[in-house]
Amino acid sequence: MASIRSRNQKLFFDFYYQGIRCREQTLLNDTKLNRSRLESVLRNIEAQIRLDRFVYSDIFPDSKRCEDFKKYDEQIKFVKESEPELTEQLLLNIPTFSQFADEWLVENKVQWKLSHSKNVSMIFERYLIPAFGAYTMDQITRAQIIKYRASIIEPKRKTKHSKKLSNDWINHVMTPLRGILNEAALRFDFPTPFINIKPLKINKTAIEPFSLAEVQLFLSRVREDFSDYYTVRFFTAMRTAEIDGLKWQYVNLDRNEILIQETLVDGNVETPKTTASYRSIQLSQPVVTALKRQRNVTGNKDYVFCNANGNPLDHRNVTKRIWYPSLDEMRLKRRRPYQTRHTCATLWLAAGENPEWIAKQMGHSTTKMLFEVYSRYVPNATRQDGSAFDRLIEQVNFHTASENIYE
Repeated sequence: MASIRSRNQKLFFDFYYQGIRCREQTLLNDTKLNRSRLESVLRNIEAQIRLDRFVYSDIFPDSKRCEDFKKYDEQIKFVKESEPELTEQLLLNIPTFSQFADEWLVENKVQWKLSHSKNVSMIFERYLIPAFGAYTMDQITRAQIIKYRASIIEPKRKTKHSKKLSNDWINHVMTPLRGILNEAALRFDFPTPFINIKPLKINKTAIEPFSLAEVQLFLSRVREDFSDYYTVRFFTAMRTAEIDGLKWQYVNLDRNEILIQETLVDGNVETPKTTASYRSIQLSQPVVTALKRQRNVTGNKDYVFCNANGNPLDHRNVTKRIWYPSLDEMRLKRRRPYQTRHTCATLWLAAGENPEWIAKQMGHSTTKMLFEVYSRYVPNATRQDGSAFDRLIEQVNFHTASENIYE
């Protein structure tokens, strides 16, 4: 049986042709990616052998075996030259998944943000190419896709700290797989196997906002040089990438507003998350005061929150060194820093701010997400006893009002 094998950490082909065992050495190191690529070549060789279209010297021109198969090569070349259309039809060059992935990723980078491009490339390298790389695009089946999805839930190496992949992350892996298969199906005219494979259900993540008292406690006791940073986070609902990328040129303290025009993701300046994310945030007095103090510290730098060299803060480092130790010291429940955004939203709702205004402040295009995520924090949203209407009626002398109507 044909296979790709290794000798001294270098890969070689091992197959039979005309009853003779052929071993053809390569200079490629024994890696998963190289094995995948050579397996693709080997599959093509086997297909050509079955169709009597294999010319040994075309694939291995420097091999000592070329002389052994010279007469076969000449016969097959003659047939291929006399039947070019048939040969082209039989050997339709549908690329392997690994080959097409290289092309597809390059083509799509132009429309992706750098952080997203890195994410997708990582998914291909870590998940998709090891599983599908050796198959031609038309050989991948729906059953194979479904079995693969089920197989990656459990970690390959079970250790004390290993965890199952979340449904959300598995969906992230499947999204580019669907995209590349659909594109290949269009280009090479075969039915896409990614049919009626629905995303896995994702349970809503419970938000854990701070109470106003907890916010006040945190801001009063957090390290002084980070008090202004967290004041802005707690009272503007800015996303992590937005506050990381906040520059002084987008802060207008005369108009008490911050413009969200850029974000910072993994050290790269990018555009905001969505069209609605381009926005003007109206600043409350605590935020204005905090920014005025911060201007005395970093006003001569580009970024509002940065180190002594003017480089923006590394939010992972801040979380590890400041955020969690502060929560532990104050005996507050450990929560992700993103909860500052949820906290701001719930405090705005509790204060009775207009939901449409809140949605715009947060960078949402509608109030839909606001009510879906924070519904239990909307005054009277979960109350179904009619008490709010009762209080309205109590404010009016109902009988008197009725009499006035008929006068």
